[in-house]
Amino acid sequence: MDKTPPDDFRDQMIRFDRVVKRYGDHTILDHLDFTVGRGEKVTLIGPSGSGKTTILRLLMTLEKVTDGAIWVAGQPLTHRYRGGRLVPATEKHLREVRKSIGMVFQQFNLFPNMTVLQNITEAPIQVLGQSRDEAVGQARSLLEMVGLSDKESAHPSQLSGGQQQRVAIARCLAMSPQVMLLDEVTSALDPELVDGVLAVLRDIATTTDITMLIVTHEMRFAREVSDRVMMFDAGKIAEAGTADQIFENPREQRTKDFLRAVL
Repeated sequence: MDKTPPDDFRDQMIRFDRVVKRYGDHTILDHLDFTVGRGEKVTLIGPSGSGKTTILRLLMTLEKVTDGAIWVAGQPLTHRYRGGRLVPATEKHLREVRKSIGMVFQQFNLFPNMTVLQNITEAPIQVLGQSRDEAVGQARSLLEMVGLSDKESAHPSQLSGGQQQRVAIARCLAMSPQVMLLDEVTSALDPELVDGVLAVLRDIATTTDITMLIVTHEMRFAREVSDRVMMFDAGKIAEAGTADQIFENPREQRTKDFLRAVL
C-alpha cells in the first residue's frame, strides 16, 4: 500500500473524488466531490433516494463505485497504487483500509446466537488480534459507557431495540475506528427509546476525535453535533454549510423546502 498520499490529502479523513454510482441506467451519485476533515462531524440530510446511505455503503465497501475514487485517511479505498498508478483495489487492500471504518446500521445487525459480550469481543479478537482478556476488558468499559454493564450475558433477543442499538455502538467502538458511519440509527426504534441512543452518540461526538459521517432524520441531533451539514438531492450536494447556517439561513430553495417539510 502506498504510504505517501498527496500533501493536500493528509488532513482529510474522507475524500470522494468525482464518484459515480449507477444501477443500470439509474444514477444514484453523480460525479460527487466532497471531503471530511480528521475529527470532523458531518451530517448528510435530504430526501429518501438522494444517495445518502449509498455514500456510507461505498465507504464500507458494501457497494462498488461505478467511476471515480474514494480515499480514507490519506489512502485510496477503492483503488491501490501499482507502479505509481491507481488500479482497482484487491480484497486484501479493502480489508486493510476498512479496519479504520466502523458503521452502525438501522437494524442493529447483532449476532443472535452470541451474548452481548461476545458480540463486542468477536471482531477485536478475530480481526485485530487482541487477546481475550484485553477484548473483554475493553468491552466491559464500553458497556459501562453505553449504560449496559448489567447486560453482558444477555442475548440480543432479551434486549429492547434501544439497548440493542447501544450494544451495536459499543461493538463499533471496540474496533477503535478512525471513522464512524451512522445510518439512520434511530429509525427502527420506538420513540421513547430514541433519546437514550442519541445521548450516547452525542457523548461520543463531543468527547472523542473520531470522524463521524451521519445520516439521520433527527434534525435537532444533527444541529447539536455537526460541524457541517450537507443537503443532498438527486445524487448531488444541493448545499453545504455549518449546522447553524443550514438550519437558520439556508440559501437554496431545495434546502428550505426540505427543512420546512421535516421540521
